Amino acid sequence: MLVSTGRDLTELVCPPRSQFVNFPMGNPFGPPNEPDVQRSVLRTALERATSDLPAGTIVDLEDEWPTDFTQKVAKSLLAM
Repeated sequence: MLVSTGRDLTELVCPPRSQFVNFPMGNPFGPPNEPDVQRSVLRTALERATSDLPAGTIVDLEDEWPTDFTQKVAKSLLAM
């Protein structure tokens, strides 16, 4: 079970099962010092890993990052 923050890359790699979370890159289990969020993401991933989802399935997790990070992403893309 892959927990991914890059849906487009996950689609290219096509792991057997994956869970996409719309969190900033490098934070697939949630914000620092938020054990409840981290535990929830992990618990969901483990449940899905043992389910009978078809190979190549990407499930989108509905959890949201607590602050808007789109500006940081846009700024980092301009620096490339």
